Amino acid sequence: MFFVRILILILTVLCVYDEPRPASADEPGLTCSVQFENDFFGGGTDRHFTHGTRFNCLTQPIKWITDAATKLPWFILEDALTHPENALQTRASISVGQNIYTPEDITDPQLITEDRPYAGWLYMGFGLVANQGSKRYDKLEIDIGVVGPLSFAEEVQKSWHSIFDLRKPEGWDNQLENEPGVNLFYEQARRLEKNTLSYGLEYDVIPNFGGSLGNVFTYASAGLILRIGPDLDEDFGPPRIQPSLPGGGFFRSKKGFNWYVFAGIEGRAVLHNIFLDGNTFSDSHSVDKKLWVGDLQAGIAIQVHRVRMSYTQIYRTKEYHGQDSADSFGSLSISYQF
Repeated sequence: MFFVRILILILTVLCVYDEPRPASADEPGLTCSVQFENDFFGGGTDRHFTHGTRFNCLTQPIKWITDAATKLPWFILEDALTHPENALQTRASISVGQNIYTPEDITDPQLITEDRPYAGWLYMGFGLVANQGSKRYDKLEIDIGVVGPLSFAEEVQKSWHSIFDLRKPEGWDNQLENEPGVNLFYEQARRLEKNTLSYGLEYDVIPNFGGSLGNVFTYASAGLILRIGPDLDEDFGPPRIQPSLPGGGFFRSKKGFNWYVFAGIEGRAVLHNIFLDGNTFSDSHSVDKKLWVGDLQAGIAIQVHRVRMSYTQIYRTKEYHGQDSADSFGSLSISYQF
């Protein structure tokens, strides 16, 4: 509740100090999303990245933030004079999230040296989200939080397992130590020209690249997403919990019903992952991580006027040496535009 109150306060300040500008009937306003990712969806397991929750709010375009974004070298402006629909629009993004990680056998109270550590990550994220019409999407975000017992991952997992009468996790005494975490994320997606299929359907391809720098995650990534639907507009995919293919809370409301299906692939060169490498500033359990990790994703997004719902199934290759098999988990998101 404390983090949620801070989020609301920051959003209020951003809106109050925005410069007045003409209202537009179709200009998206505040958009809020909630995401749940769990390996129970489609995987039926209880291991590794076992759960993630994230609440995110995206403001309407704010002029002083857009002006600030133009000073950053990676937010390159398209020619807004000849293509006004591609003028840069920048929004503030604020989020609160928690990730939970466990070894494969959660019933063993002893340290399992050959399996990944127990760990939690509780954070707040502050970012800039810019789109240039349907041509390009950029996101720059800094996450600040804590790894370890202060993330309350143990309490959350035990509570949910108790409510649903699931296996009781016994090894949280072996989790990573408390450590502050700071991570800077950047991602960019450029949409290629959409094409028409039969039966009124369209398809587009969205290549992307990005990366992260910090004591929680450090990696470089690249991939692409294919979408098929009847009306593909200024939507670069549903939001997802990092690390993952890019996606955002932004979408433009439409009357009636709209949908699209999507599939994507991403490869990451992972230089640091605290949930595998262990604590940065103290001794802790760790495993030998793999340098190359890949994600395959497929899902569907449904939009009804101001509401967008999506489900994504993610297949993630092995993340560390000695891991028995790859992971599969699902991601559910619901976004509402005020």
